[in-house]
Amino acid sequence: MPAKIPATVVTGFLGAGKTTLIRHMLQNAEGKRIALIINEFGDLGVDGDILKGCGAETCTEDDIMELSNGCICCTVAEDFIPTMEKLLARENRPDHIVIETSGLALPQPLVRAFNWPGISTRVTVDGVVTVVDGKAVTEGRFAHNVAAVDAQRAMDENLDHETPLSELFEDQIACADMIVVNKTDLLTAEEAEALVSRLKNESRDGVQVVRASMGALPVDVLLGQGIGAENDLEARHEVHHHHHHDDDEDDDHDDDDHPHDHGHDEFESFVVTRGEITDPKGFADRVAAIIRDHDILRLKGFVAVEGKPMRLTLQAVGPRVETYFDQPFGAQPRQTRLVVIGEAGLDRAVIEEALRA
Repeated sequence: MPAKIPATVVTGFLGAGKTTLIRHMLQNAEGKRIALIINEFGDLGVDGDILKGCGAETCTEDDIMELSNGCICCTVAEDFIPTMEKLLARENRPDHIVIETSGLALPQPLVRAFNWPGISTRVTVDGVVTVVDGKAVTEGRFAHNVAAVDAQRAMDENLDHETPLSELFEDQIACADMIVVNKTDLLTAEEAEALVSRLKNESRDGVQVVRASMGALPVDVLLGQGIGAENDLEARHEVHHHHHHDDDEDDDHDDDDHPHDHGHDEFESFVVTRGEITDPKGFADRVAAIIRDHDILRLKGFVAVEGKPMRLTLQAVGPRVETYFDQPFGAQPRQTRLVVIGEAGLDRAVIEEALRA
């Protein structure tokens, strides 16, 4: 049976910057063929037009599907499931599916839909990414433009929930595997640090909270979390049992007027090489501890184990470390080679010393 296609759910209020984040991802997809499902409604498909114009070879116009009948979590059976089935029926399967929800959407019902027959055997939720407008949340507004959120809610005839912004925000945080604090360039260092600390305290253990400006995240950070969120619904339960959201909607496009050539200054990566190890489990435990101590986002690579002809693949998302033997080293040198990815400011020397110990 073919491997399940990973899908990433991107949620967040109107103005948080979801579309900007996704467009940046497409422009830096590193060869991944990405299909998009965009939950948008109204007279103009603004998000779809923006993304179709991104010029990314790995996401053609045919790879973008729009759901324009209302909030995605209210139209799962009528809209989302048929769209997924149509996408999965294509001859050229995508490498990854990214779903941009309406900012009015509760993420939990959408994640739950991945357990539907016909979907559950073919797709898995790689992770739920909640994009936060750092400036608005710091100021207690949650959304950049609350009036615009209210206007969109009034347009959606299928919306069957009315929830205060604060409650919907809590539900989006409760479901998140990664929280992206966007627009940190509009905050002081102290404000950004305070908000990141607050969101870490309010989210589940193991949820990564990262900072970004203009949605610029490396694709290796955004995709490839391997969570399987549809199998973990109990941990991400809705804080408020409603099917009624309040004020909130899709991405704002203020960021889209700015150039995207700023790079990834907020992130850094480096490679650590070392010799063979003797205890795979002990090494994995040490890697998990190093990740926790240094707030590393991703750590991945291949490990040489003494006496084993096969190389050990190691992949870590936050403190969750997975290992498996995949193939013989062959002509490759028998060495351990690990890529470390994190926010700028990692103590490279200390991390290298710890991994080589």
